[in-house]
Amino acid sequence: MTADDRVRALLDTLGGQFDAGALLVNGQVSGSYAEDAMGRGVRPPVVLRPGSTEGVAAMLAAADSLRQPLVIQGGRTGLSGAARPLAGEVSMSLERMTGILALDAQAQTITVLAGTPLQIVQEAALDAGLYFGVDIGARGTSAIGGNIATNAGGIRVLRYGMFRAQVAGLEVVLADGSILSSLKGLPKDNSGYDLNPLFIGTEGTLGVITKACLKLHPKPKGERNALLALPSLSAAQALLSRLRGEIGGLISAFEIIFPDVYAETVGYMKLRPPVPVGSGLYAVVEIQGQAPEEDDARLEAALGAAIEDGLVEDAVLSSSGREFDEIWAIRDGINDYLFSLGAMENYDLAVPVSRIEEFVARAETAVADIDRSARAFLFGHLGDGNLHYCVITEQAKSVSKAVYEAVASVGGGITAEHGIGTDKVAYLKLSRSDAEIAAMRRLKAAFDPNGILNAGRVFAAE
Repeated sequence: MTADDRVRALLDTLGGQFDAGALLVNGQVSGSYAEDAMGRGVRPPVVLRPGSTEGVAAMLAAADSLRQPLVIQGGRTGLSGAARPLAGEVSMSLERMTGILALDAQAQTITVLAGTPLQIVQEAALDAGLYFGVDIGARGTSAIGGNIATNAGGIRVLRYGMFRAQVAGLEVVLADGSILSSLKGLPKDNSGYDLNPLFIGTEGTLGVITKACLKLHPKPKGERNALLALPSLSAAQALLSRLRGEIGGLISAFEIIFPDVYAETVGYMKLRPPVPVGSGLYAVVEIQGQAPEEDDARLEAALGAAIEDGLVEDAVLSSSGREFDEIWAIRDGINDYLFSLGAMENYDLAVPVSRIEEFVARAETAVADIDRSARAFLFGHLGDGNLHYCVITEQAKSVSKAVYEAVASVGGGITAEHGIGTDKVAYLKLSRSDAEIAAMRRLKAAFDPNGILNAGRVFAAE
């Protein structure tokens, strides 16, 4: 059966089971279904848009019986190609499966459909006097199912952990249409295997997440941030270590911005720099707590001592909600600035905090040896060792290899939060052993024997 024959057979099978909005065909398929945040793939001939778990199950069962490959799509905000269609694939978009199903304030959980944007979950939690622990720049568009499938991180991993730590239960549909439902949200349940972790961070290759029960947290009574100018990266590392010891659990974020990125971002935003340009490094530090006056005093004392000891050159602390937002706007504005520069390579790296300086030096030398005109932009989440390393270069393939080899040489990982997708498949071996990759393949074969789900993501399709 040819690819066209499979698609026609799929439509014939599903046509009588679903309303018109559930099946988009040819001219009805907009170009947006071919894209993620980093580029364009192949426009799929058909987009399946289920409105329920049962609809997902019926569509998957039909596709599996025909050996029709599918790409699973949420908000299409990914940066590694996991949701970017390949030739021969039909898209399954969960964009119609949105909404809050339940919020249990006593258990501090919220149950949602997988297509629900992250921001909707954040707002629902706040309305209930609670708090959701993950925040990323694409909050208004990125979908919960995709966040879970890629184990999204963001700016507050230091306090709340990755998305994996937010999941209390999942409902998932396997490739053959089988439904696995574990939405009780029980903090303790050792009744046999816990299957939920298998679908977190596996990029839609083992099953399609349809619902999620997520953990919520007490809403902070106070939060405050500061923009700091520091003499060096080593000073930032020393400051983070000191703050962990002095104010510990109050720290919710510790972001670093390299000097050229800071100067050019505030210039792009047409802002007067809150702290002067020209320092060796910049940081955004945030605290959250339940005793605002006491917490503020502890932060101020800790930063005051750091200034006296030369770890901090200058500091601006927010004193209102507006100033709090303005400081975060600079950090959020980095992506807008970098996207305005045109095409560049984006590396989302996991680096041991103690070896970040070593990695930066190695990568700088390796990239310069390949392309002396290349320009790198660095920022990231120091607290969890997630460094965003972006490069404008005309030697993308060679530079990518050099950067990934440099991070591997210091014991790091080739992706901290964006996933492998299709774009990093060739480099997975730098972060995972042959035995680990073989084990991944055995899981894939067990859960998706016909290889229809997100084939070619994470590792090459067999």
